[in-house]
Amino acid sequence: MNDSSATERLLFPEIFAKPVILEFDQRQGSSDGGAVLLKAAETRYGLIAGMSGCLLDSRQAGKVDHSLRDLFAQRVFSIACGYADANDSARLAADPMHKMLLDRDPATGLDMASQPTLSRFENAVGPRQLYHMGALLAESVIERHAQRLHHHARLITIDLDPTDDPTHGAQQLSFFNSHYDNACYLPMMGFVTFNDEADQYLCAAVLRPGNVTAAAGAVGILRRLMALIRSSFSKVRIRVRLDGGFANPQLLAFLDAEAGVEYVVAMASNAVLNRKAEEAMEIARLLAGLTDQTEHVYDEVRYAAGSWKQDRRIIIKAEVVRADHKEPKDNPRFVITNMKQTPQWLYEEVYCQRGEIENRIKELHAMQIDRTSCTRFWANQFRVLLTAAAYVLMQELRLSAAATDCARAQVWTLRERFLKLGARVILSVRRIVVHLPQSFPFLTTFRNMALELGASLG
Repeated sequence: MNDSSATERLLFPEIFAKPVILEFDQRQGSSDGGAVLLKAAETRYGLIAGMSGCLLDSRQAGKVDHSLRDLFAQRVFSIACGYADANDSARLAADPMHKMLLDRDPATGLDMASQPTLSRFENAVGPRQLYHMGALLAESVIERHAQRLHHHARLITIDLDPTDDPTHGAQQLSFFNSHYDNACYLPMMGFVTFNDEADQYLCAAVLRPGNVTAAAGAVGILRRLMALIRSSFSKVRIRVRLDGGFANPQLLAFLDAEAGVEYVVAMASNAVLNRKAEEAMEIARLLAGLTDQTEHVYDEVRYAAGSWKQDRRIIIKAEVVRADHKEPKDNPRFVITNMKQTPQWLYEEVYCQRGEIENRIKELHAMQIDRTSCTRFWANQFRVLLTAAAYVLMQELRLSAAATDCARAQVWTLRERFLKLGARVILSVRRIVVHLPQSFPFLTTFRNMALELGASLG
């Protein structure tokens, strides 16, 4: 840096007892000192090496400065640290911590790739490579937790959910979606939950055109996930939870044909189901009138839609909603299931638990998985997978905090508390020392997470 630069020094002459000068002169300083935790989490997964290994390098070897693995790692670590745009690379190029994450010398190592290099990288990926990367993501997540649980689980729940990704340009396969009332993509996110654990782990992220149905591609995703689960866990029960957009005949027939698979799938109301629910609705209306509160009653029926080849068990939640200064409102809900438990338990303890998926999807949007501004559809799918890989590493950080008060912290809280640390990197012949603040308020939790991720006290 040039000492004469006005952006290098700021003066506050009057707000303290003495003039305060801010000097931006720490060449070996970084604001992402805690990102070493990401490197530790990735070492446990091997996710970056595996996914980048699916890429084909057609560049001229003599003109290559950055390997595909380094480019992939640069984007994943940057996204995890809050730098979702390739444009941010210009500001991070010489950051010593980010160079360390790529196994480069933090002082003299090659600067990281520029935005044009990263843009060419994102746009050079084709559908076959993306398919293999998506498969590797799912395989890595399930294998990681199989090792953690010693390949034994009583129950694994699969949740699929679409989310809208609004588009504002000329992106390929961006279409108007009447449900979301805008032009968008409609990516599908897949999660797995092990036993009764609180977290749902991302294992699939598939970008889709904006005009597809919610269930488009769901059978293929479920088939691959079930095969991976069965290969890693013996004698495990698999449960599938889906919302109303997935209740089509093909998907239901697929689930019925899968041995040992339980499912709960929401279904939109229709005239026939409303008639079947009327008796329960009458009771709910009576209760709501007596208590002046929202009331609900559970029931069940057998039902077959015209496009179904067989009837299925339908759970009915007959609800009457009462709110201040408003008329009571009927709100019947229907869930298709092949499970045998009581209607109330299935609805409240099984189906309603999928509401946690909304929190995972909010986290993904906070990590800007919807930053799909490339013109090419496949480049945007690549960006989705890059963000998914970064999110998987953040979930690994949360798992390492399981014994702390940050066990359920959102990913942005984990980033702010444990990654965004001012650091000074000092290099010697024998080692690299990262100096972090002594007054760091979350030091105890940081230490516990680091130990869980493979650090040792020294």
